[in-house]
Amino acid sequence: MRPSLWPQSLFGRLLAASVGAVLLAQAAGLLLIAQERERFVLQGSVREWTRRIAETTLMLQPMSAGERATAIGELSAPRGGPYNLQAGGAHHTPPGGGPRTGRAAQRGFVRLPLLSDFEQTLKEQLRAVLGPTYDIEVEPTPKAAPPAIPVPVPFYEAHELAAHQGSARRYDVTVRFADGDAVIYRVTRLAGGAPLPRNLFVNLTLLLLLLVIVLFVAARNITRPLSDLARAAERVGRDLRPAQLQERGARELRDAARAFNTMHDRLRRYLDSRTRVLAAMSHDLKTPLTRLRLQVEALDNPPMQARIGRELDEMESMVREALSLFRGLDDGEPAAPIDIDALLTQLRGEFTDMGALVTLTGHALQPYVGKPQALKRCLTNLLANAVNFGTRADILVEDGTELVIRVRDSGPGIPEAQLERVFEPFYRLESSRNRDSGGSGLGLSIARDIAQSHGGSLTLANLPAGGLEALLRLPRRG
Repeated sequence: MRPSLWPQSLFGRLLAASVGAVLLAQAAGLLLIAQERERFVLQGSVREWTRRIAETTLMLQPMSAGERATAIGELSAPRGGPYNLQAGGAHHTPPGGGPRTGRAAQRGFVRLPLLSDFEQTLKEQLRAVLGPTYDIEVEPTPKAAPPAIPVPVPFYEAHELAAHQGSARRYDVTVRFADGDAVIYRVTRLAGGAPLPRNLFVNLTLLLLLLVIVLFVAARNITRPLSDLARAAERVGRDLRPAQLQERGARELRDAARAFNTMHDRLRRYLDSRTRVLAAMSHDLKTPLTRLRLQVEALDNPPMQARIGRELDEMESMVREALSLFRGLDDGEPAAPIDIDALLTQLRGEFTDMGALVTLTGHALQPYVGKPQALKRCLTNLLANAVNFGTRADILVEDGTELVIRVRDSGPGIPEAQLERVFEPFYRLESSRNRDSGGSGLGLSIARDIAQSHGGSLTLANLPAGGLEALLRLPRRG
């Protein structure tokens, strides 16, 4: 069987499903944040580039051709003079430049579209700010790039710019003055927008850990009462007087625990009432049986006396067996470690002393925790059936995750249709309905009750080579 990655317990599934949902929600949130941040950064970059280009253009516009050429040369240098845009913008404002720059800023920026066409968007933004007196062109930078004024990339640190140099796209923005002169600005657009800040991932990781802790506690509080209920239900077959199940957890779980406690109380009262009734019946039956035995002993006919005596013995035996069966699990015997090998060896010796042929194969790896007298009676009934109806008994012991004891005989077996019926109280096959083979029809029923009280099972099967096998399985619990 291939192992499944999906947890098998309800607690594991609740926790895995909750954590998975949180991870998916965070992944979707990161995707949305990344998309929105990319749009925001690109729109902000276009506005910043527009502002810087507009300010520089308005600063250069009133200059003479010679002054303008000198200023453009200084601005195009990697680390130019007072007009270097890389240093954060033009630091020299000629007379009259301040008001023009202010008017450019006051004109405002148009609302940007989704930036599906970057070149057209930047061009329209510059036209909206500079006005129709300037001719503006935006195009990708050619391989033989002419000298241009670099416009810095906003929202990026130096190490982020260095990491994206390979994927950067450069565009030349040509602004032509009314007198025919032109100035070229070079903007750099980084593919994919600005990366997400590292602090965001740290915060999301801490949030995920906090949510996992909360979900763990919540899932444990939900499943713990269910586990207690399952254990209590499993103990019903082995202990009819366990402690009351604690009613805790959510309302539905408390209702289930309360219903279980009510059911268990009713079952216990029913069994107590049945035991009292049977004890009274036993007492009432023993009295007339005792009077009959006294009357039989007064008979002068020895053959008749012996025959009636055997009938009375059988009736007393049936009463004792019935009382033992009806007491069932409520025998009050505590569980204790049982040396299975020693017990089977003892039973083998007892039956051998009675002239029966009993063999023992295999051994238990460790003691089994159970009810010693009840388990001894179960095995005694199985061996007695094998010896009485199959002439011999072969015991095979296997141990592992469960203790398996097989009792085989060499008799005629049982018809397949009656393999389960023989476990019914007082049911006997036609071949056993005589005093010699004996039995009240309760041995196998009592043996199965004892096996089930230990959480195990008892089944019968005909062997291919002839004979019957009684298979007793007793699970080992940690």
